[in-house]
Amino acid sequence: MILPNYKLAVLPMALTTLLVACSRDETPAPTPAPEAAEVVGAVQDAVPEAATTAAFRTYLEENYAVDMARLPYTASYRGIKTNHDQWDPVAEAFLDETLAINKARLQQLDEFDRAALAPAEQLSYDLYKLDLERRIDADRFRHHQFVIDQYRGPHTEAPSRLVNIHRVTDLADAEAYIGRLNNITGWFNEVIAQMAIRTEKNLLLADWQYPPIIEAAGNVIQGVPFTEDGGDSTLWADFNSKVEALDITPEERARLLAEAREALLESVQPAYERLIEAVETQAALATGDDGVWKFDNGEAFYAERLRWFTTTDLTAEQVHAIGLEEVDRIHDAMREVMQEVEFDGDLREFFEFMRNDPQFYYPNTEAGRAQYLAEAEAAINAMSKRLPEQFGLLPQAELVVKRVEAFRERSAGKAFYNGPPADGSRPGIYYANLYDMNSMPTYQLEALAYHEGVPGHHMQRALSVELESLPEFQRYASFTAFTEGWALYTEELASDMGMYSDAYAEFGRLAMELWRACRLVVDTGLHSKGWTREEAIEYLVENTPNSRYDSTKAIERYIAMPGQATAYLIGKLRIMELRDEARAALGEQFDVRAFHDEVLRHGPVPLSILEQNIDRLVADTLATNG
Repeated sequence: MILPNYKLAVLPMALTTLLVACSRDETPAPTPAPEAAEVVGAVQDAVPEAATTAAFRTYLEENYAVDMARLPYTASYRGIKTNHDQWDPVAEAFLDETLAINKARLQQLDEFDRAALAPAEQLSYDLYKLDLERRIDADRFRHHQFVIDQYRGPHTEAPSRLVNIHRVTDLADAEAYIGRLNNITGWFNEVIAQMAIRTEKNLLLADWQYPPIIEAAGNVIQGVPFTEDGGDSTLWADFNSKVEALDITPEERARLLAEAREALLESVQPAYERLIEAVETQAALATGDDGVWKFDNGEAFYAERLRWFTTTDLTAEQVHAIGLEEVDRIHDAMREVMQEVEFDGDLREFFEFMRNDPQFYYPNTEAGRAQYLAEAEAAINAMSKRLPEQFGLLPQAELVVKRVEAFRERSAGKAFYNGPPADGSRPGIYYANLYDMNSMPTYQLEALAYHEGVPGHHMQRALSVELESLPEFQRYASFTAFTEGWALYTEELASDMGMYSDAYAEFGRLAMELWRACRLVVDTGLHSKGWTREEAIEYLVENTPNSRYDSTKAIERYIAMPGQATAYLIGKLRIMELRDEARAALGEQFDVRAFHDEVLRHGPVPLSILEQNIDRLVADTLATNG
């Protein structure tokens, strides 16, 4: 039973206030964070006296509630409106406090008797412990990680989060939106302070990364009410449309619009101007070196990033070698497609054909973009009808396809996915970047839709948040090799299902897998072997059918996010291996639906735990069927 005095996550009054202060009827003032020492003491004083399953679940639930109170935007993303007017802090004191909390939680976790927990909770225990340990380990490289870069950062996150995540269904939501506009000031000040720390430690971006940041930040403060030309700004247009849909009086609507305009002019615009100035100041100190090898302890930092993203102990040299081997394998598979379509030439000539033949591209017009979105929706709808053949578990959340917004399309990636909250109040969104239609070939359209939509990210992430039997932390856990490995795996699964419309679409699937194989080569080349940006771009141009523009944008992303791109193929290869091993062990008893459900029903997990789960499935199946 749960002990009467068991209050694991009872922290100092400042944090418990965060948990209860934000009702649906009022927006609280920001609450100062407690000192790290107070947090540690409070958590350590609450060590449980009995390691029951119920107590362990309470431990996880209360810790999660504290985390959502401390991370207001993350809470909003997950459908929780606690402190709905605030952003996730990045202040140094907050990060110190987070490290202290994680260390205290890890110490407290050791007080539970894992063997006394139910089997499902034993898995949750292992996941929670592993996640705490890796977060604690990663903190030693806190400042090696970029707080802002040309690919992502607060300059684009602020408008994209408000537009896409901050739903306005009543007056309180609208007032919280205005609160977030005003609180951009404090958030950006913390970012600027973090930039100053990195400047002092010479942990800077490459010089070419700064102009795109400045351009994207400047785009946000263009248009009404910031300037009189160019139409409404992104934020002003968004707030107007959301307020217009509310059932409120004209007087309330006028008040909200006036307060939002004031917040945009008095808070948002000055915050962006200060951020742009800080970026310009740092840019003047930057060099042209690209990889993290240039940093003090850069080699150790990159090794940690590989562990974080792949959830393996593979070294940079091993990842590089796997990449080279996979590139050769996929090139051979592409030559088979060449023969099928009766192309007369070698592989590189075929790449040029696929890059340049107009039959593979929609026009770089609004009509062409609309056609692309319609075809992506059609591919997803066709796949959705076939899902019961491969899955017993199916997500309930809606999936929509959208174009990346104009204010961030030049700096955003090619495609990405935003998951829904557990309450179903927001759909899953597959974003396609249609800024340059020459970088979105139609032969990759189907594989990209399966990857970002179903049975890829939407299948996995939407299902994960709907698994109500899992602890909240587990439903939202982040293990990139699992989530991205799964999405890449489903591209080939679609081929197994016969979903690709022709040989060129099958080539597109291979092209996307080849892209992930090349990532292993160029990411390690950039960050471990000292490759330049130009050398890495040339490798992609020479070895893939993707355009130079596409290759350039990709390399710029890998430079900004060291190690992340290696997770895709490493995860996919392991899922494929586990499926082959399960099929070999079970023979006629192998059920692909049971395999897929077992992969997905625990939420995101590291590859080592995924292996344990599949081994258990095999053992249980053999035991049940004799």
